[in-house]
Amino acid sequence: MKKLFLLLLTAFLFIGCSSDDDTIYDYIGTWSGKYTGSDDGTWNLVVASDGKVTGTMHSTVNDENYNISGNLTDTGDLTAVIGLPDDGEFKGTLSREKKGNGNWSNAVPTPARYGTWTGDKK
Repeated sequence: MKKLFLLLLTAFLFIGCSSDDDTIYDYIGTWSGKYTGSDDGTWNLVVASDGKVTGTMHSTVNDENYNISGNLTDTGDLTAVIGLPDDGEFKGTLSREKKGNGNWSNAVPTPARYGTWTGDKK
């Protein structure tokens, strides 16, 4: 009986402690980095426990700030809009290794601007 109990306990531990479980909690916190392309600057995001994302982009070219708002999935897929109302997109991936990257576009100011972004969790 004791061996059976130990066998079941061991099996439960292997099943219950999988490191591949996707959870939003790995991403909660502050992320920041740089963006480049037809505009460049810095960005900052905060990921909340419900997956909501809020933040800003600061253009060093125009010396302006743009709001970022959107959502993050349990697997780290980021989908956000730039500006209020929606003037552009800020999309990409955040990883469990605390790195992020993706693409951005912004129709304000004209002409439309676009490029890539990279960053990490602080």
